[in-house]
This record gives sequence, C-alpha cells and structure tokens, in this order.
Amino acid sequence: MSCPRRRPARERSRTITRIVLGSFMLFAGIAHLTFAREEFQAQVPSWLPIDHDLVVLGSGVVEIALGAALIALPRYRLITGVTLAVFFVVVFPGNIAQYVEGTDAFGLDTDAKRLARLFGQPLLIAAALWAAGLPRRSAPHTRSIDARDTYAF
Repeated sequence: MSCPRRRPARERSRTITRIVLGSFMLFAGIAHLTFAREEFQAQVPSWLPIDHDLVVLGSGVVEIALGAALIALPRYRLITGVTLAVFFVVVFPGNIAQYVEGTDAFGLDTDAKRLARLFGQPLLIAAALWAAGLPRRSAPHTRSIDARDTYAF
C-alpha cells in the first residue's frame, strides 16, 4: 500500500493563496452588495460617467463570481487568477481617484493612509497571479544544444 504523495510546498502555497484570496473576494463582493455599498460608492472616481451604484453592484457581482471560481474550480485557476489580476488592474483607478480626490472611506481618512493603500494593489495582483500558477517553473533542460540541433537548409 502506498501512501499519498505530498504536494510540494510551492503548490501548497498557491492553493492556500487561492483559497484565501477567493474567500476575500467573496466577502468583498457581498460587502459591495450589502453593508458597505456606500463606502464602495465613495471609491468610484467622480469622473466616471456611469452611475456609481451600478458600478458598485456590478463589481460586487464580478468579485463574488471570481471568488467562488477561485475556491470551487481549482482546475480553472489559471484563467480565474489571470482574470482576477486584470480586474485588480481595472479597478486601480478607483484607488488612485480616492487618493487624488481625498475621499474618506474604509478608515482611509488621511492622504498617508490612502497613499499606502495604493501599494497594496500590486500585492493583490501578484497574489492573483501566484494563485493562478504563475510564474510557472520551467522544466530543467535534459541536455545541452549541440551541432545535431542545427538544421541545414
């Protein structure tokens, strides 16, 4: 009888990141639709020509879908993680607008706190890509290239 093979630490780390990030996204999405709706509306840039409540509701639905997919569909972690990373890039202007416009929301009531938050977005993007399985470890080369690998035309 063989014992189950343990997954490498790298893979366990990606799995933990995927589940934690998925849970975070589920929570954030539910917050968008319910108890923190006004706080999220404050983060929508004033220059965006779309109803702010519609933006908050739409992004909440997207966050719930991505969070659920990260957790429940590990087989699709690459596409889900990359999509989440793109989502984090797309919503980043809202974080910049909150800093530039000096909008208070979620306890970010000083320019220093709002500026510090801007540095958190690249970490979320990196976490989404890590959960997706990126970067991939390249396979070690089994032999070096030699004269037999060249082709004459």
